[in-house]
Amino acid sequence: ASKNDDRVTRIGHFIRKYRVDELPQLLNVFKGEMAFIGPRPERPQFVEQLVREVPYYNQRHNVKPGLAGWAQLNYPYGASVEDSMEKLKFDLYYVKHQSLLLDILILIRTVEIVLFGKGR
Repeated sequence: ASKNDDRVTRIGHFIRKYRVDELPQLLNVFKGEMAFIGPRPERPQFVEQLVREVPYYNQRHNVKPGLAGWAQLNYPYGASVEDSMEKLKFDLYYVKHQSLLLDILILIRTVEIVLFGKGR
């Protein structure tokens, strides 16, 4: 659902605003299937299409998917192939420049957004 979707209830708005819906993914982190920081996983039904249509899309799979990612901080919500191409630029930047310092920056900016609504 898009950001201003009128189908989202008050409870749904709260859950989305404070990212409560992301909490179950912590289990994936603890199981070693995901990282705290990395490119956000894409829904499997879209991955095949994106791999075919977006050059270098598979490169983002060189690191574990994460709860928070560079693309999410730098690109607004988008669901089209064109949006995926733009977000991929940030994901590839992360893959190429992955470091503890970049992870800390992503973590700090993510906490600011989730807790204080900064940048959104």
